[in-house]
Amino acid sequence: GDGGAGGVWRRPRSRTCRIASSPLAVATNKGLSHRGSLAGSCLADRCLWDKLHAQPRLGSDPTFDWFFGYEEAQGLLLPLLQEARAACPLRVLDVGCGTSSLCTGLYTKCPHPVDVLGVDFSPVAVAHMNSLLECGQGQTPLCPGHPASRLHFMQADAQNLEPVASSGSFQLVLDKGTWDAVARGGLPGAYQLLSECLRILSPQGTLIQFSDEDPEVRLPCLEQRSQGRTVTVQELGPFRGITYFAYLVQASD
Repeated sequence: GDGGAGGVWRRPRSRTCRIASSPLAVATNKGLSHRGSLAGSCLADRCLWDKLHAQPRLGSDPTFDWFFGYEEAQGLLLPLLQEARAACPLRVLDVGCGTSSLCTGLYTKCPHPVDVLGVDFSPVAVAHMNSLLECGQGQTPLCPGHPASRLHFMQADAQNLEPVASSGSFQLVLDKGTWDAVARGGLPGAYQLLSECLRILSPQGTLIQFSDEDPEVRLPCLEQRSQGRTVTVQELGPFRGITYFAYLVQASD
């Protein structure tokens, strides 16, 4: 990409939609770089993620993040949440949350009231996050950044969110690497994921996909399937030498 964090990305001529060739190969948590060896695996396989989330965590951090964590994303998220304060608390869904710090960070550090739901198809990941929420691992209690904020975790397939989310019920939907993982099993699955995210998104809501995939690959995919919404991209980072992208899908003006 061109420019630094938040810089303007210039579209190249190529508009070919293809499956990502950079499959979450970079693990960023301290002491867990061995997880980057998943590059040759089918990242759409639930059993793989169950095994991954069952691995012991090194050090004191109970969460694990692909790409980056809440601290790196808050500069983008907090202004969006501040602008959308009309709905109190703001409903936020993290699809494919895994054991990321994104949900817990929003819950504990966002000064605005948020009702955060993290969903993942791995029961191991959901059990870990629920135990963290219930302070079952010796961690200090999670205190909300706003008294009205709430946090929940549920097992669900991001390609079929009907059991946990009605249409238009969330103002902010977050996808940090989930498209990348699902697309490893084929683009139809990724398109179904996008369709579900847009179904549950409120008319004036925002879907954000965080990825290391270049805009020349991702933008055509999103623009073709965004159902008339506007798609924009912002650069994030570089974090640890890698530039990431935030793809925002929002209502057209």
